[in-house]
Amino acid sequence: MAAYDRLAAVKFREHKCEAESSFSEAKQVTRRDADTAFAERARMLIKRGYKPKVAVELVLHEMGIEHRNDPKIMEKAHADAEDFLLKIRKSLI
Repeated sequence: MAAYDRLAAVKFREHKCEAESSFSEAKQVTRRDADTAFAERARMLIKRGYKPKVAVELVLHEMGIEHRNDPKIMEKAHADAEDFLLKIRKSLI
């Protein structure tokens, strides 16, 4: 048991917290996901039985909550929403 404690102590001392160093990386990943995720999220809700308009509204609300109404992201999300609904109306999706 003492050997496991020593091993754990060594691992703990060698550990470098990723939260401090990768905060900016996580923010970039979130923004990248926001660019491509709108249509995927809306499709997933439509597959579960939501109507397209309701699915788009739900995804917009989710993105607003996740990104704290960041103006750039929300502007992109609204543009993606309009494009998505237009494609559905024209039966391209």
